[in-house]
Amino acid sequence: MAVQINPSILSADFSRLAEEAKAVEGADWLHVDVMDNHFVPNLTLGVPVVESLAKASETPLDCHLMIEEPDRWAPAYVEAGAGSVTFHAEAAAAPVRLAREIRAKGGRASMALKPATPIEPYEDLLPELDMLLVMTVEPGFGGQAFLDIMLPKIRRTRELISKHGLELWLQVDGGVSASTIERCAEAGADVFVAGSAVYGTDDPAAAVRSLRNQATETIAAAGWACGH
Repeated sequence: MAVQINPSILSADFSRLAEEAKAVEGADWLHVDVMDNHFVPNLTLGVPVVESLAKASETPLDCHLMIEEPDRWAPAYVEAGAGSVTFHAEAAAAPVRLAREIRAKGGRASMALKPATPIEPYEDLLPELDMLLVMTVEPGFGGQAFLDIMLPKIRRTRELISKHGLELWLQVDGGVSASTIERCAEAGADVFVAGSAVYGTDDPAAAVRSLRNQATETIAAAGWACGH
């Protein structure tokens, strides 16, 4: 089970996005938070910036859409160059159809759950997805404290993935750092979004390597990883 570290440009310097992307070229994906000031109380960037960033960075883009009407807007992010597009279960009108459309356009389809949204009602949808994102903070702002109460939800999600024998990535986003990543990995996560824990350091690339090593060692010893 390969660990993936996705630095979040929400914590980067927006006036130097191309340079900030290059600073983490050893990362697996570059996490791009798209917010519309409606679904969440913050406004960030949209399709034109994603298109420019995709041209400027060799690291594939993982776009997390915290927006209303993702059914309408998500496919455009694949067309703009995103390799993975995440929509929120709470906002999507037809999540299966949307996941299939994202995949049909060549992107990886991912669905996100806010902290209060349980995984169980979406069990039957899991085969339609390439990744499931469990938010470990309330979406909208970077730099928030990790919510430990999400760890049981991560475990339940991993159990459902294993139950169905799926090759589904399990991502966590929110408060992921050197002090929390091992708990997430032990619970079942294998893809980690880290913002200030990467871009808040003097050497973002070294921070990515360090976080990957922590998670890799934890997963190697975790019970859920046996047989994977």
